[in-house]
Amino acid sequence: MGDVRVCLCALAKEWCGISHPRMYLGGTIFMANRFVLNETSYHGAGAILAIAEEITGRGFQKAFVCSDPDLIKFEVTKKVTDVLDNAKIPYEIYSNIKPNPTIENVQTGVEAFKKSGADCIVAIGGGSSMDTAKAIGIVIKNPEFADIRSLEGVAPTKNKCVPIIAVPTTAGTAAEVTINYVITDAEKNRKMVCVDVHDIPVVAVVDPDMMSSMPKGLTAATGMDALTHAIEGYITLGAWEMSDMFHLKAIEIIAKNLRGAVENTKEGREGMALGQYIAGMGFSNVGLGLVHSMAHPLGALYDTPHGVANAIILPTVMEYNAPATGEKYRDIAKAMGVEGVDAMSIEDARKAAIDAVKQLSVDVGIPADLKEIVKEEDIPFLAQSAYDDACRPGNPKDTNIEDITALYKSLL
Repeated sequence: MGDVRVCLCALAKEWCGISHPRMYLGGTIFMANRFVLNETSYHGAGAILAIAEEITGRGFQKAFVCSDPDLIKFEVTKKVTDVLDNAKIPYEIYSNIKPNPTIENVQTGVEAFKKSGADCIVAIGGGSSMDTAKAIGIVIKNPEFADIRSLEGVAPTKNKCVPIIAVPTTAGTAAEVTINYVITDAEKNRKMVCVDVHDIPVVAVVDPDMMSSMPKGLTAATGMDALTHAIEGYITLGAWEMSDMFHLKAIEIIAKNLRGAVENTKEGREGMALGQYIAGMGFSNVGLGLVHSMAHPLGALYDTPHGVANAIILPTVMEYNAPATGEKYRDIAKAMGVEGVDAMSIEDARKAAIDAVKQLSVDVGIPADLKEIVKEEDIPFLAQSAYDDACRPGNPKDTNIEDITALYKSLL
């Protein structure tokens, strides 16, 4: 049949607006929608018990457990290592992981993995642990990318990463089901968005019991991060029918359950565990937009938690994007539970969607602005970084540095 290959793009900054990769078959170019998901995923209370069977069933001999220091301190990681201990599966723990993981975290992790003798990775935590694990796994199997900066964008790796079993402890990032990871270049105060189909975990274990110890603030922030994924994924330039299906359902589930999750109800936790995963199934394959582009520099420069940054920025960017979204905000308003949307004008429906997001943010305690985070003198750097970010081209409205500058200033 000739040579078949997918060419997402030459530059990372083109990726987030593309869901229709160019495909070449016998010299003919055609368009195709690609969807990449886990080989296997488990959902529900007690799902972590499946980890031992997955490891032994796949013939792995030793696990490299990536988890952050706080999760180890508060014995969240222990819930999984107890499963490994009971199954007599050897493992080694790596915990040199920051909330916004750095190049150094990945480099030391690569060396630790090499010394461990492990043949699989169990990533336990939020996006930080899983992003670190993905980068480690990619470098181990693609040593020509040992320079971590070379992974930025759509790196042309050839081999699948070390097999990862991903166990989220937050209901927000959906890193367990995405082909993306983000590493901070501390020297340049910037985040590197890396996109690689070879990094997706082979197994995702989404157990709401692993999320039950999250404090209210973290639950709210990561939950709003999940909502941002769903909304940006729904309106991004790369969206199509299959991704729309996931994103609208995710918006519905998150709007229904986030308040309960913040109050630590069983139903709320279970709903958010599912909703954030469904959002990840969508946006991983079609991209995001300006909210994430503006949030990434805040994490790099101020170490702002990613979910908090997204949550603060989301309503403002929704207002900015509204004219370029057609009828999609009407759908978002319906999914958020707003009544009478069908009878509204398009302007009122858009306002209803934005107001529903604002109200949810208020209800779960998200700050209203960036006054406590951003220094005004840093805005030119932030705006340039956001414009250069890999997610910006997927935004439904064309933007520029001047507009981004104005958006940051409006949030002070």
